Formats: sequence, C-alpha cells, structure tokens
Amino acid sequence: MLAINNLSVQFTGTNLFENVTFNIADHDRIGLVGKNGAGKSTLLKILCGWQQPETGSLVIASGQTVGYLPQEMVPDSTRTVIDEAMTAFSHIDELTALQQQLTDEIASRTDYESADYTRLLNRHNEVTEQIAMLGGGSRQEQTEKVLLGLGFRHEDFQRLVAEFSGGWQMRVELAKLLLQRPDFLLLDEPTNHLDIVSIQWLENFLSGYPGAVVLVSHDRTFLDNITTRTIEITAGRIYDYKCSYSEYVIQMQERRASQMAQLTAQQRQVAQIEAFIERFRYKATKSKQVQSRIKMLDKMEMVKVDEVSTESIHFRFPPAPHSGKIVVEAQDLGKAYADLQVFNHVDLLLTSGKKVAFVGRNGEGKSTMAKIIVGEIRDYTGTFRLGAQVQVGYYAQNQAAMLNGEKTVFQTIDDIATGDIRPKIRNILGSFLFDSEDCEKKVKVLSGGEKARLALAKLLLTPSNLLVLDEPTNHLDMDSKDILKNALLQYTGTLIVVSHDRDFLQGLTEALYEFRDGGIHEFRGDIFEFLAAKEEQEKRLVAAPQAAAAKASAGKMAYEQSKNRERELRKLRSAVEKIEKEIESIESEIAKKEAILATGNSQDKDFYSSYQALKDSLDAKMEEWETATIAVDEFEG
Repeated sequence: MLAINNLSVQFTGTNLFENVTFNIADHDRIGLVGKNGAGKSTLLKILCGWQQPETGSLVIASGQTVGYLPQEMVPDSTRTVIDEAMTAFSHIDELTALQQQLTDEIASRTDYESADYTRLLNRHNEVTEQIAMLGGGSRQEQTEKVLLGLGFRHEDFQRLVAEFSGGWQMRVELAKLLLQRPDFLLLDEPTNHLDIVSIQWLENFLSGYPGAVVLVSHDRTFLDNITTRTIEITAGRIYDYKCSYSEYVIQMQERRASQMAQLTAQQRQVAQIEAFIERFRYKATKSKQVQSRIKMLDKMEMVKVDEVSTESIHFRFPPAPHSGKIVVEAQDLGKAYADLQVFNHVDLLLTSGKKVAFVGRNGEGKSTMAKIIVGEIRDYTGTFRLGAQVQVGYYAQNQAAMLNGEKTVFQTIDDIATGDIRPKIRNILGSFLFDSEDCEKKVKVLSGGEKARLALAKLLLTPSNLLVLDEPTNHLDMDSKDILKNALLQYTGTLIVVSHDRDFLQGLTEALYEFRDGGIHEFRGDIFEFLAAKEEQEKRLVAAPQAAAAKASAGKMAYEQSKNRERELRKLRSAVEKIEKEIESIESEIAKKEAILATGNSQDKDFYSSYQALKDSLDAKMEEWETATIAVDEFEG
C-alpha cells in the first residue's frame, strides 16, 4: 500500500494540489488524467521521491519499491543493449552476494541448536526465495523476451545503446524498469516512443503485472485496455473513479452536470432568502425571521463547480488545390542505408483524395518512405514520381525539434506568411492557444506540446493537396488530437499519416500500408480490423507447425488410438450414466420438497434455502449431463 496524505504543492504561486489524499493498493491499475499543467507529471515525481511536496506525507509499506519512467530523459550508456538492460538485475546480484555470505557463515558454524543459527538459516531461506521470486535464475531469458517485445531484434542486442536514437534508448530504459518489477510502476507517456505492435505487447505485459501500475497517457485505447481506476486532477483537487478512462469521461460529465444543477438550485434559494431579508429588514414583527435567514446564509456552504477549461485549438485546413488523379506512384522502389536494406521492390499507387496510414514496427521504413515522398531522400533505387500539380505539406516526426529555437513564436510564422495571411498571424496563433505574451516567447522555452501546436500552425500556411504527417499526435493532449483528427476528416486533399495511435487512426483512413519484411502490404479497412486480422494470422502461423507435427506422428499413433478408443468411450458413457443417477436422486428430493410445499407445512426456516440449493444443483447437473452427452456424441462421430 502507498498512502498520500494531505499533499499540497505550489507552482508559480498557484496550488497544483491542495490537501490531496488517496491510496494506491498493491494491484491497482490507475490512469492519471487532467489538462496540461494540472500536475500529473509532478505527482508521479512526488510518488517516486524525485520531488518533495510543500506539505503532507507519502507513506509506503516497508520493503516495497517504486519505479518511475519519466516522459523525457537523456540516457547515458556505454554498454550494449543487452548488457544495459541486464543492469536491471543489479539488486539480484546484491542478493546473490548476500546469499553466498550467509552460506559461508552457515558452513563455518557448529552451534546447530542455537537461536542464532536458526535465525541464520531463516535469513538464508528468505534471500533464496527472494532471488527465485525475482527470476534470478532466468535473467537472460527474461531480458531477451522484454527487449523483443519492445521491438528490438536479436541482432540489436550486441549493438551499443549510444548507436540508437533517443526513442530507442528510452525503450531500453523502459525494459530495465519492467525487468526490475517494482511494487509500484509509474509510467509517464510510455507509448510516445513505441509502435503499435510494441504498444500491444506492453498492454499485455502490464495487464499481467504483479504490482500496481500508475499511467499518464494521451492514448485512449492504451488507457482503456489497462486501467480500472482513473484519478482526475483538476483545480488542485482530485476525483477518484473506479473505472477505465472512457467510463470516467461519462461519469465526469454527469458529475459536472450535477454540480451545475446543485449550484443553480442553491442560487435560486439564496436569491429567495435575500429577497425576504430585503423586504422585511425594517419590520419589527419580522426581525426574528430576518435574523434567522441572515444566519442561514452565513452558515450555507456554497456549491463548488469544478473548473472546466474551455481552451482548445481550433482550425481547419485550407481547401486543397486541384491535382491530377495520380498523386503518388512508385515502381520497384528500394532504399538501403549502407548494408541495411530497409525495403525493396515496392510498388505504390495513391490517387487523389485517398486517406491512408503507414503502420508497422519502427525501423521497417515508414518514415523513410515519407521522406522519399516529400523529396528529402533522393538516393533510392527504382522509380518514384509525384503526380501533376501535387503540392506537399509535411509534418516530420521531429518537426517540433526542427523549429529554430532562437526565433520567437511570431517570427516563426511571420517568416513563411505571405500576402493576405500576414495581417492574420496573431489570429492564427491565437487559434493554436498562443496569446499576445506567448507570441513573443522564444521557441526554445516552449513545452513539447506548444512546439507541436506551433509546427501544426506552420503547416496551415502552405496550401497543399498532399499532406504527409509523421507521428503528428506526439505531445498533443486528447482534445487537441480530436480537433486535429476532425480537421483531417474534412481535409479535401490526399492524406498519408504515420501513427501508432489507434484511437486517432480509427475512422480516419480507408486503407493501411503495413511495412514488414522489406516490403509493403496493403490492407483495406480500419486499424482495429487490421489488428484483428493480424492476430488471427499469427494464431494460424502458430497452429500450422503444431498441425504438421501432429500429422507426421499420426501414423505411429494410429494403433494406440484404436486400442484406447473403446476404453475412453466406456469412460464417457459411464460418466453419463453416473450423472443421470445423480439427477434422478436430486429430482426425487425436489419432488419431496414440492409435496411439502403443496401442504403448506414448510415451517423449517432453512426449508426454502435447501429447496433452492437442490434446484441449483439440478441445473448444474443438467449442464454436466449435456456436456457429457455431447462429449460421447462427438467421440463416436
């Protein structure tokens, strides 16, 4: 159990939390939600001890551990991927050293009957059990399993961590945390650097995690698939919902509607009381009633309505200029980096107005294909061309990082604005939540979400009929993602979006292109239909070798099967007969009870419960009989 009592934190003179109290149980699955700046990441830092509150306390049961993955960090490792990941087991190394020390001490003792010797044995057993519980004997196997689940390949294990991008290095940090198996696992936006396959693996891992999990995430599907409890931070307070995110949204709206109704009723009551006081204030005969109502107003606890942020970005893409019917065409396209062939012999044809998604594991070539389409990469094999009059708008995966940090927000837009747009720059920035003060800030001081919004604003200023968006939802909150999705649904041009956000993709695209095994595979349908088809395909792949092995051994087993068949059939028939006798016995008992019921002499206080128990037992036996008879029929067939 982890207990938070009367927690208060201030930030720039404003209360992030004020006297917040709640508990986290050992197996909780909690989604931490609230608008940007509400204090979600701050709360995680307090829970793991990285930050101290102004007031209040945090109590954790003795011996329990807390693990934390921040949203951003700069890993600094000189090890290989496998060696860095296995540093997660350093605590097991310490326990193993202690185990050896205790073993040596036990071997040197001769006071076998003493209390000290017994304590020594007990401590040795405890340490041995701890090592076994933490998986000390299967470290290599566990590490490889987690790294593969997070998207690494076997050939990556011996590469240096420093060779990988920041996103892949964050995966190593996540792997270490999962392998450490802390009692309380705190994850801040863990899906930011993962592809869809890795996110699904992480969902399965966390669903079976033995400890408590607390998540901050803007991925609705991820939250819904894992969490069973949602804690909302709003206006310095928390509201605790025993449900997943989607259910929380409904209950939260109902709560706020109820608050508004209570406030309206209270305001009506206050107005009536004040009117009475004003009317009879100077009448001696009503002085007692007036004083009573004044006291009533003084004691009245005013209904509080939660602060609801009405701020959200709002925009629409400008109408797409006309283009030819064929927008993107590739034939026998290939791209390699040195000895690494990313994809080869790829054919791709996109027509005007089509909306598609590029999906697949990271490293399979989604972003590379996007860069070929927008002209950033030209050293490829095969042929590629854009259609007539195609104008490209591009949002790169690292678009926010590509902004000039020394320029102000206003200068960033002013540099590319032309014609009639120039006088409207501040209005455009306002629609992306940049007020007049924000416009003068340098880009380098902006948050990740603010940089993402500024990059989107830049995209609006260049008319395009082909939008290529590479992970556009990173750093965007849920409301901003919804607004972007709605704008894209209304966009009249051609859309290519690279994304791992299943909720964002659902209903947005009409086809998906999966990058896999050096090629591209088209799937016509929705993202969840695609994932269901993938899961079914994997089941068939697993089942195929098993079926082949069974067929190969069928000849050898034929004799044994025929020999055992009659014996097995006799067992099944015997089971049916036994159940039928039990059913007859129960029916007989029920008949006796019903005879008593008919006479009205059922005075025994346990009569009805025993009667119902017999009926329940009969229902259960009938189900057993049905199952057993079906088993006989199927066996005979």
